[in-house]
Amino acid sequence: MVSSSLPSVLTRGVTEVLPDAQALAKRMEEGPIRLFLGIDPTGSTLTLGHSVVLRKIQQFADLGHEVILLIGNGTVRIGDPTGRDSTRPELTDEEIQKNFVTWKEQASLVLDFEKIEIKYNGDWLDALTYVDFIKLLSKTTVQQLTERDMFQDRIERGLPIYGHEILYPMLQGYDSVAMDVDLEVGGSDQTFNMLMGRSLQKQYNNREKWVLSTPIINGTDGRKMSKSYGNFIALTENPRDMYGKLMRISDDMIVEYFTVLTDIPTEQIAEIADKLNTGENPMQFKKLLAKTITEMYHDEAAAQSAQEFFEKTVQGDSVPDDAPEIEVVEGAKILDILKSALPNESASQLRRLIDQDAVELMPSGERPSSIDQIVGTDTEVIRIGKRRYLKLKHV
Repeated sequence: MVSSSLPSVLTRGVTEVLPDAQALAKRMEEGPIRLFLGIDPTGSTLTLGHSVVLRKIQQFADLGHEVILLIGNGTVRIGDPTGRDSTRPELTDEEIQKNFVTWKEQASLVLDFEKIEIKYNGDWLDALTYVDFIKLLSKTTVQQLTERDMFQDRIERGLPIYGHEILYPMLQGYDSVAMDVDLEVGGSDQTFNMLMGRSLQKQYNNREKWVLSTPIINGTDGRKMSKSYGNFIALTENPRDMYGKLMRISDDMIVEYFTVLTDIPTEQIAEIADKLNTGENPMQFKKLLAKTITEMYHDEAAAQSAQEFFEKTVQGDSVPDDAPEIEVVEGAKILDILKSALPNESASQLRRLIDQDAVELMPSGERPSSIDQIVGTDTEVIRIGKRRYLKLKHV
């Protein structure tokens, strides 16, 4: 971690600053710097995990620095291999643009686009000539490009590494050259790629470029927050679900969430950490965290309502008045009932909920042992997880 004597923008919610945070702080004192965050718009849902790095570049923008959000419409055609065992599918220009429209709408919950410039790296990557590309390739070695842990892991496991994947860090690194930046910001999983940009900036433009990485946070189950794990909290979650999911994080994640996801003063966070370390009940602090974040993405009234709903249904174990009611015919199976009531949930997800004992028949408290279990007329309510309820009307 970087020194606490540095400006908070270089310390709070920061994993490391390379090569030297003090030198970057000195450069910032001389005047505004130019920095960027590169994104490949490949997904449709932004999460609190994404917000960590988005909040960081907004902090720089609020301080008056020149911030660029770089859309990787050039590099996305290759696909960043970071954290993957296989190559990514290619996207068309139309798919890229469609994804970015959705991405920007969600990112607007964090970013003020009046303070942030948008650029597209296809503007310069598509213009590279054959000679330009060969010159770029001459700036590093195959050994350097394949030294990444993910590639070494594939080699050991006998999995393929495709040529275009090896070239991805160089093309991402060339973005720093094309925009002639002072700093690149990204998640800690992007450090290798960002350092490639530092190397190329020195070789092409003969000047310094710093790298600032932000932490990768864990999700509701303690694993890295990921849509594939289903443990994420979306920026667009409705207030009740956002609050409820935040209440599911482990106690040892409370301080980190306060630090990287909120603007609560560091002094107050330190007090919370001290109280947790001395054995105080974490529930009060987790409620404060959940309400703070829910209010950030909704409003105070919605956050208060979400907290009251949580206290009534999860802590008080009572059925909310506005729980939906569905008609159930005699002999209906539990999976069929859930499919009918929750059409937006996939059948596989509903099966997992049943298999994981996350479905409860009330008032008996029975957990269905099979997706084909018949729901009897004595079941008045089905609880799914801790926050969703279905009232049954037997017909």
